[in-house]
Amino acid sequence: MSSSRNSPGLRKRQPPSNITNDKCATSDTPLHYSTKSFATGRYLLVLVSLALSATYLYFHKDRVSPEPSTGYVLCSPSGANIYTVDAAAPKVQCLVVQNGKFVDAGSLEEVQKRWSSAAAAANTEATATLPPIRFIPAGAIIVPGITDSHAHILEYGFTKVLPLEHTRTATETVGRVRAYIESKPDLLVDKTKIVEGWGWDHTKWSETSWPSAADLESDPIVAGRPIILQSKDGHALWVSQKILSAVQPLPAEVEGGVIVRDKSDQPTGVLLDNAQGLANAHRPEPSYEQLSLRFNLTAEEAVANGLTCIHDAGFDPMSLEFFKRRAGEGTLPIRVYGMTHFNESTQYWGDSVEKIIGGGNGRLTARSVKIFADGALRTGGAALYEPYADNPSTNGFMRIEPEVLNAVIPRFLRDGWQVNVHAIGDRANGLVLDAFEAALKDANVTALRPRLEHAQILAEKDMARFGALGVIASIQPTHATDDMWYAEERLGPTRIKSLYAFRSILDHGGRITLGSDMPVEGINPLAGFYAAVTRLTEEGTSPHGPEGWFPEQRMSRMEALKGMTWDPAYASFSEGTLGSISAGKHADFVVLSQDIMTIATDKILSTKVLATVIDGGVVYGSI
Repeated sequence: MSSSRNSPGLRKRQPPSNITNDKCATSDTPLHYSTKSFATGRYLLVLVSLALSATYLYFHKDRVSPEPSTGYVLCSPSGANIYTVDAAAPKVQCLVVQNGKFVDAGSLEEVQKRWSSAAAAANTEATATLPPIRFIPAGAIIVPGITDSHAHILEYGFTKVLPLEHTRTATETVGRVRAYIESKPDLLVDKTKIVEGWGWDHTKWSETSWPSAADLESDPIVAGRPIILQSKDGHALWVSQKILSAVQPLPAEVEGGVIVRDKSDQPTGVLLDNAQGLANAHRPEPSYEQLSLRFNLTAEEAVANGLTCIHDAGFDPMSLEFFKRRAGEGTLPIRVYGMTHFNESTQYWGDSVEKIIGGGNGRLTARSVKIFADGALRTGGAALYEPYADNPSTNGFMRIEPEVLNAVIPRFLRDGWQVNVHAIGDRANGLVLDAFEAALKDANVTALRPRLEHAQILAEKDMARFGALGVIASIQPTHATDDMWYAEERLGPTRIKSLYAFRSILDHGGRITLGSDMPVEGINPLAGFYAAVTRLTEEGTSPHGPEGWFPEQRMSRMEALKGMTWDPAYASFSEGTLGSISAGKHADFVVLSQDIMTIATDKILSTKVLATVIDGGVVYGSI
């Protein structure tokens, strides 16, 4: 997804400075466990430590203020229905949480024996008392906390203000804008107040041509107002005549963007990619209260859908300061891994900005940079080697020159930043992989972990480069099931086979981490899981029938689960503390109403989130 004033990055502002790192954690250092240690050594050490702590409290009980119990055992009543995503013990019956961390896992009998053995090993009179035992409902399962690897947190909340999705025509969309204006008495009487909305998608309209400022002027209530409407994918703005007048004189061209014009060379009211910056300068700066409202709307839906962590794909100075403030206040209800947007028209800042690692009690990290290579397929901005099949006059465009990519990527890597690059088209992906290959020569890729965000259209030779280079493919399965209806017309019957080739990336040894790109797609991670393993719409359809769209590119259920848990932890340098139900890691997990790993695929989306738990505390539902 691209950026706007409320969608980080396109506004020509300086990069953030004076970012503090007063809570620099060590969670970015990978931890590795041997298979043998899972059931014995690892847990025994933890339990011995707990037993010694119990001894201390026992003999110093008069000097220590009593604290409420922070531990519990949570079990399945019907056997090993906890998917740990830990290869040493993939499925267990029970997990044990103490002080916000996992401290044990196994069958109930095994756990009870280990706790008794731990007390004996400590050779104390005090015993490591097993915490209270609880049971999830029969048929339910537990999985590690789910991460969305690519999303836009504040933007998702913003879409709830004036949502424009699921309209069928430009006229119907204008009707939504009118209804919104009429519902706000202060807005209705004041035509100088800006109107902002999000979500229109001309590819879903009966006539798929671009909307125009004239469409907005056709309604007497809407006409004459400053209006800025963001497209669903974030790569286009539809603006009113009032905004067009405000940005005059328009440049003939915008590097990395397009001003859509009519046959008379007049601007129509649609601005693509970098051209959006022309209108964004006229958007009012949202207040902290407005940003908090957007964030809270997103966070509430996130935990209700089982998300415990979100990778935000585009912090700008405003949003970064907002998250720093929330972290400092201790009011981040979910974990946030931020990518700070690099604006190529401003100075390089990788050697002057401090990274944030584990701020706000481990809830905020911002140690990666987000670079835009090209635009989007939906808006015709994805950079291709060959022209678009439905518009042979263009190959799309790069939003950043290859020379700049080759210059800034190695600089950011040398300065210790993870580099995450938005690339959609095959040319953009190839150029970014070229830059990564040059920058990673003789480098420790495990310490750098570069990411290609989207990696949608790939030349066959580039599919193998992910595994060879150690570049992470950050993909969004629901994009595939959304785009499959129009993509062949845009790309043609041969090139379409290289779009969303998940299996090809995996089979070449690549690592995939899954996300949604919300608000471009919905927030429910199970929709992504379902799309990854079926390549079908929610109704069970596809252009290729009920077996799925290019079904040979489907992921397995375990690959998809890993792609929502362990892989995003690795992709954010936190697999030592997150991503699996393993001793010593944060107790982040989700209770689901049914077994998504075994039920019929057409039942997956009926699964309910019964509880979402972060640091051992229930943030949604109950256990």
